[in-house]
Amino acid sequence: QVQLVESGGGLVQPGGSLRLSCATSGMSFSIYTMGWYRQAPGKQRELVAHITSSRNTNYADSVKGRFTISRENAKNTVYLQMNSLKPEDTAVYYCNAARRTFDYWGQGTQVAVSS
Repeated sequence: QVQLVESGGGLVQPGGSLRLSCATSGMSFSIYTMGWYRQAPGKQRELVAHITSSRNTNYADSVKGRFTISRENAKNTVYLQMNSLKPEDTAVYYCNAARRTFDYWGQGTQVAVSS
């Protein structure tokens, strides 16, 4: 059974930092493209960043230069380092694992940026 478990969310002031983690199990982690998505209230879920099995990365324009996605295959874990956080980054952040027809999601972790 595939499981993706996010952690690291919370409340942070504007300009602050958070590091999200997504620990996976039940899958061959290293061959999957791993992604972070977010969904703010009243908005559609959107891609934040993804990292391929060969460690190529892609970022949404809104987070370029502030967020960094990385993966640690030995720990079956993907990370999202978020710096210079803004109120508009407030959302539920979801971890995703994708490969061919396989597509798995975590339960999400809440990030709130507010003073």
